[in-house]
Amino acid sequence: MPVANNERNAPPAVVLLSGGLDSATTLAIARDQGFACHAIAFDYGQRHRAELDASLRQAKALGALSHRTVHVDMNQFGGSALTDFSIDVPEAHSQPGIPSTYVPARNTVMLSLALALAETLNSRDIFLGVNAVDYSGYPDCRPEYIAAFEQMANLATKAGVEGARFRVHAPLIDMSKSDIIRTGTQLGVDYSLTVSCYQATPDGKACGHCDSCALRAEGFAAAGIPDPTPYVNR
Repeated sequence: MPVANNERNAPPAVVLLSGGLDSATTLAIARDQGFACHAIAFDYGQRHRAELDASLRQAKALGALSHRTVHVDMNQFGGSALTDFSIDVPEAHSQPGIPSTYVPARNTVMLSLALALAETLNSRDIFLGVNAVDYSGYPDCRPEYIAAFEQMANLATKAGVEGARFRVHAPLIDMSKSDIIRTGTQLGVDYSLTVSCYQATPDGKACGHCDSCALRAEGFAAAGIPDPTPYVNR
């Protein structure tokens, strides 16, 4: 759906906007860099729709030129606590290594669809909010993965073959969660509009004890900024 924006002559960029803290900050950074942003969110069969509702709110608040929600039913495959209700969401910091909340190939699927949108819009820039510092151990949040996908994007597209070059921007890749929050606050991000919890209620209240909630709370504490997250039992 279209969203009001005053930057229609700016270079277009596609921004993956999940509804969480990191992607909202990434959208604000892309806007600050002068891009006219087209947000894309994914209904991939995750446990709740609260983050999808948050994604649309953020697109409006941060001036995205458009917002799309793409449906990809990954819970047909299962294999993750986020798409298979028979697998419990782990408590904070309870799993060493790659946790059960890893969704197989999720970023590859989402980036591929974002690439398709970018080529259609004649955009050469894709932004996503992956982070390799305060992250949950996902293999598709590493710098090596982002570089490899960018190389693939330039091999696999008509635009790339004809000489245009796609760039995959991961501006948060080396930032701590507290630095991300400070940056977003400086750029005017309203974090009360974001949903990070893996098992949020329909109205966006956080559980307060999953890994994502813990990383978010620790980030606000380290940044010295009040946490606006609504919690179920607080």
